[in-house]
Amino acid sequence: MKGLLKRWSFWCLLGLAALALFGTRLFGALPEAEVAAPFSKPLWLDRSLPPTMDLELSGGHPAVELDWTFSAPSRFSLRVETALPAPSRFVEWTLPGGKTYRLTPLNRGVELDGRDMAFKRSLGLPPFGDASSALFPERGTYRIGLTGEGEWDGSVKIRLEGGRWGLLGTDQRGRDIAALFVAGIRVSLLVGIFATLLATFLGTSLGLAAGYRGGWTDAVIMRAVDLLLSIPLLPILMALAALWGKGLWQLILILSVFSWMGTARTVRALTLTLRDAQYIEDLRGLGAPAGYILRRHLLPETLPVLLATMTLGVPGAILSEAGLSFLGLSDPRVISWGRMLHEAQSFGAFTAGAWWMLLPPGLGIALLCLVFLDLGKYLEERVDPRLRGGNVL
Repeated sequence: MKGLLKRWSFWCLLGLAALALFGTRLFGALPEAEVAAPFSKPLWLDRSLPPTMDLELSGGHPAVELDWTFSAPSRFSLRVETALPAPSRFVEWTLPGGKTYRLTPLNRGVELDGRDMAFKRSLGLPPFGDASSALFPERGTYRIGLTGEGEWDGSVKIRLEGGRWGLLGTDQRGRDIAALFVAGIRVSLLVGIFATLLATFLGTSLGLAAGYRGGWTDAVIMRAVDLLLSIPLLPILMALAALWGKGLWQLILILSVFSWMGTARTVRALTLTLRDAQYIEDLRGLGAPAGYILRRHLLPETLPVLLATMTLGVPGAILSEAGLSFLGLSDPRVISWGRMLHEAQSFGAFTAGAWWMLLPPGLGIALLCLVFLDLGKYLEERVDPRLRGGNVL
């Protein structure tokens, strides 16, 4: 255990598992929610672009001053939320030079968008004019406030969509890449661990049966192993994913069905070396049933090797899921790293230069696979002391 605590992969896996369980709470919206303009860059990448921001005015906070040092935002929208209308009160927009626009009265259900023709006309713009450029013509201090007399209980929400958002920007639908990345950890861990557990259970059961029973049981199981190993994996996975459905658990079942053969061979080889041992012969002579011998004596002997094999099998399941998702053979409602790469490729992230859509899921897949490979290497060293580099007497 002390050796495991010294492995970087152990602590990295704990961190990724914590993010998978609680990471989505770090964000103010769900991963699938649209939070900013499509293809927004990360906040730290290009500081000349305006960030996406939300402003709110109310009776207790009737005005806000905005120090604007960027170009005009790509989109402007305004929404009035109130139970009682106040037609004598307005939203007033004051430019740094002193020019003032009276945008809208504080009536119920008012929604303005910079693309609306009526809103452009109210600003004195032609039909193809840019409302955002008219509201942000220069750098300086802007004042947005509520004017007029009379009590009013409500709020005015203003959204300015710029070209930057969050730690990793947004995708083609305006979703937060960082939130999608964290959500993808959960899917990769679920698929990798559960598909490997099912494959290990199936391979162990068949390997024990083949090694202990021998005869026609061994011949049938091993010929099935040879047949499945000779079939190209990716086309079969694609065909089964198209036939059985694209759900997450269907994908886990498909991956497990075609991943048990190596475990079966390993367990069979270990069982063949142990079934003729003297204590196994003594148990058979005492009339011990085969199930008891397999469960209480042969299975525990294979567990150390199974643990290492299972850990090394997780990266294969993760890569298979990512490959199928990248090809579009996964549930589009399930957020995964492979699906993120598929959407980045489908919606032109390569040509748009949106590398922040490509690197996070790609690096996440590589990191998670390296974590399990390092843990598998450690467990192999514990199982076989010859791999530690020392002399074993």
